[in-house]
Amino acid sequence: MSLSFDFAALHAAYAAGRRPEETVAEVYARIKAVGDPGIFIHLRDEAEVTAEAKALGAFDPEKPLWGLPFAIKDNIDLAGVPTTAACPAYAYTPARDATVVSELRAAGALAIGKTNLDQFAAGLVGVRSPYPIPKNSLDPAIVPGGSSAGSAVAVGHGIVSFALGTDTAGSGRVPAALNNIVGLKPTLGALSATGVVPACRTLDTISIFALTVADAYAAFQVAARYDQTDAFARAIAASPLVVPPPLSIGIPNADTIAFFGDAAQAGSFDAALGTLRSIGHQIIPLDFTPFFDVAEMLYGGAWVAERMTVIEELLRKDPEAVHPVTCEVVSAADALSAADAFRAIHRLADLKRVAEPFLNAVDLLAVPTIPTFYSVADLEADPITPNSNLGTYTNFVNLMDLCGIAVPTGMRSDGRPGSLTLLAKDGRDALCASLATEIHSTMAQTMGATGCALPERQVLEPGPVPGEITLAVVGAHMSGLPLNKELTERGARYLETTETAPDYRLYALAGGPPARPGLVRVGEGGRAIVLELWAMPETALGSFFEGIPAPLGLGSIALSDGRVVKGFLAEAEGVTDADDISAFGGWRAYLSSL
Repeated sequence: MSLSFDFAALHAAYAAGRRPEETVAEVYARIKAVGDPGIFIHLRDEAEVTAEAKALGAFDPEKPLWGLPFAIKDNIDLAGVPTTAACPAYAYTPARDATVVSELRAAGALAIGKTNLDQFAAGLVGVRSPYPIPKNSLDPAIVPGGSSAGSAVAVGHGIVSFALGTDTAGSGRVPAALNNIVGLKPTLGALSATGVVPACRTLDTISIFALTVADAYAAFQVAARYDQTDAFARAIAASPLVVPPPLSIGIPNADTIAFFGDAAQAGSFDAALGTLRSIGHQIIPLDFTPFFDVAEMLYGGAWVAERMTVIEELLRKDPEAVHPVTCEVVSAADALSAADAFRAIHRLADLKRVAEPFLNAVDLLAVPTIPTFYSVADLEADPITPNSNLGTYTNFVNLMDLCGIAVPTGMRSDGRPGSLTLLAKDGRDALCASLATEIHSTMAQTMGATGCALPERQVLEPGPVPGEITLAVVGAHMSGLPLNKELTERGARYLETTETAPDYRLYALAGGPPARPGLVRVGEGGRAIVLELWAMPETALGSFFEGIPAPLGLGSIALSDGRVVKGFLAEAEGVTDADDISAFGGWRAYLSSL
């Protein structure tokens, strides 16, 4: 394959004169060359897609997905093409695209076809389908991963630039790990579910597979449009990707991490953590017991009954139309009562409260995407246990309303792909993807984390974009410190660490916790003080400043390079009895001295 289908490579080719119909021809040639009938359930006619490509006209760089081929999991509607959810007896032909598909096509993307899946999105293995089973894009002996098997394999082979999956229990992450690609699982409700056959409607999201983090996130930015017609939709900002500040990252501690005896996987995870440390991030081991307790509830509790709501009519009328393993899993709902459902809701709330301090102690979580690998033969011998084990680090995520992204971390010692998943609280999709970009770029340069050439790392220039204001912080609001969450929870993003002009004094104010400094401009006799610049949405400033206590206030701060930004300043009379800590040059250095 002479041309990578990553976004940057294709758009560069288009700018140089390549026509999108040439790309369509290449897509279908690659499908033929791969020769796997299990990838697509419905493949659109090449002539029809070619006509759409020609209709795009001249290359339009304002359309972020112009001329990019993509695939769609066959529980997501594509107008005029049957939706089966991998169950022929369930099939229907929609008149309209799913909302997300419509957004992607409006941005210039070309829909190639509908991909295979674990039936009704019930599985993490990719072999629970009445159609031919997709083969893993790296090793046909290994399961392709489910439920979004076909979509992940299509991206893994380079057939399409990106693909849509869905994710309830990990179906947007497990197949990514098994096929050495990126799998982005957004905050629940960020992407519309209109036109999607649900698995568990309260826990589902469309997910995105791509060759790079930047590509997956670019598709997410296009698709993340609030949908008033979806009762579970939420307005989630798809903020720009930036180089992240130093972060605290929680991982399972030695007592709670599990690899099921896979030493190569343990080594791969340790190597990925080493990369995180090498680029300045802090690793904090946590007791993951409450997370794993939540995970057990997904298939061992009342959410199985929510799956029944989707297929109950078909299951009662024609049980033989349903895959036997899917039937076994979903039929467990018959033993559950309404009281069981409420008990499960109450227990989930209790467990989330137990896990809350662990989540609040760090900026993100990092876990192995999968604990180990399983073969197709393993699943033939035991269709349940390997599926359950593959969900070790994924099953709790949507129940706890976390966002996440799976990113390749280079090949393991045995040649199989390594993968790390970053998880964060809802709405922190940009933070996860920003750190994932850093990881993927670093690992690709040193270990060959992906077969495609990664685009140059994009670093946002210091300064706000429209709708944001640059804010300077010098104390407890800096990254990793106690009040930083007051910024991140309002959608603020880190820009850079820099210094003031040499005209300031820094004081340790009385009170707390948390301890706070006060910055005062004195002119002569001052010095440069280290601070951080953050971009804050203008709409969030009011609520932020309401919580700022005296003697602090908002003023203009001169930086060492001549820029002037808004930031915290203290009133001169408010520091009369405070300790002058200017000699330390900044708040972090002062804290380190205590």
